[in-house]
Amino acid sequence: MAKKYYTKEGIQKLKDELDQLRNVERPSISQQIAEARDKGDLSENAEYDAAKNAQGMLEMKISKLQEIVSNASVIDESKLDNSKVLILSTVKLLNKKNNSTMTYSLVPENEADLKTGKLSVSSPIAKGLLGKVVGDVVEITVPAGIISLEVVEISR
Repeated sequence: MAKKYYTKEGIQKLKDELDQLRNVERPSISQQIAEARDKGDLSENAEYDAAKNAQGMLEMKISKLQEIVSNASVIDESKLDNSKVLILSTVKLLNKKNNSTMTYSLVPENEADLKTGKLSVSSPIAKGLLGKVVGDVVEITVPAGIISLEVVEISR
């Protein structure tokens, strides 16, 4: 599996989810299996089958998360240049067409969440902004057409 990059908070979120699965959900499913087993004949016990299937799915999810966490790399923000747009930059933009401003944080693809202003670095807008400095105007092709954005501010 290729290395994926995460922020400190992103990797912590994955670790917390893994702990939840291991320490809460795994014992819960084990308890469900034990209760279903106590009800008698396993060949006709739908509860037992359902609990075993849930256990299999949970173990698969735990295994996948363990692999992701073990192969993850945390991005060191202290080594990033603040003078240009890079991953983990918070960028204030001015839409030249309607004079509206917007602010986005450029994050790894797996941490993107547009509702909270976290834009994936692999999105068309982020790709167009990478490497730009304050004052640069970029023309970016998006599904709605071409938008013209000016980089107003870059921060971390």
